[in-house]
This record gives sequence, structure tokens and C-alpha cells, in this order.
Amino acid sequence: MIRFQVIDVMMPNFDIDHVRDWIEAVVEHGGYQVGELYYYFCSDEALLDINQRRLGHDFYTDIVTFPISEDVVLSSEFCLSLDRIAENSLNFGRSFESELLRVIIHGVLHLMGFDDHTEEDQATMRSKEEECLNLYYNKLIINKI
Repeated sequence: MIRFQVIDVMMPNFDIDHVRDWIEAVVEHGGYQVGELYYYFCSDEALLDINQRRLGHDFYTDIVTFPISEDVVLSSEFCLSLDRIAENSLNFGRSFESELLRVIIHGVLHLMGFDDHTEEDQATMRSKEEECLNLYYNKLIINKI
């Protein structure tokens, strides 16, 4: 089950059903199963508060992942700052949708064992994100035919 909810922002405009199918395809391709994945969209300030209270981190970020399980069935809560995603899309010259999808799948990749602490890890994570985005857009094209 994959759910999308908002905390203090409006729900972003995206094809929820297609994103669910895409996440499931990525997870299955990685040899995992989807358990319960909850995505909570919020503002920078709400995510900063969550980051401070639950992790003791005092900085803004685009996503915080709270794994619920650590086995082949992936379950987690993800908190995503739409403010940070919008700013990053401008800073990196990407569309908001592309950056939103990148962050959505970034959390899933963390659950699948990918990290981004070192430069080498970051390069691997970016590569995996790109592979996943290509799957999303290729599947979208195939679905329209």
C-alpha cells in the first residue's frame, strides 16, 4: 500500500496511480516488496520541525525517511518538503515534477540499501535515481501508446 497525504500544503499535481505503479516496479526490480509506504508532503518549516524533534537535526532538507521495517518488505514514512523540492528544481534546472519524482524515489532507494554519505555513494545514488526516472518516463510513454 502506498499513500500520499499532506500536512500543511496543497497536494502536488501528479499522476498518483502512475507514481504508485512506478514505485512498485522499482521496488520489485530491486528484489523487494512494497509493504506500507506513507508519503507526507509538507512545508520547509514543518519538515524542519519533524527533523528537529524526531532526529535531532537542525537543518532544512527535501526528505526525511523513517523506515518501519528492515527486511524484503519495505515499509516507511517519508516526509517531503515541497518548498525545498521547488527550490532545488530551480537550482538544478529541473522541472518541479522531475525533482518531486527524484525525491520520492530517493527515499525508496534508501530503503533498498543505497546511501549518500560519501561522494562515491552520492554518485551511485544519482545514477540509480536517473535509472528510476528513465523507467518512469519510458513507462509513461508506453502507457500512452
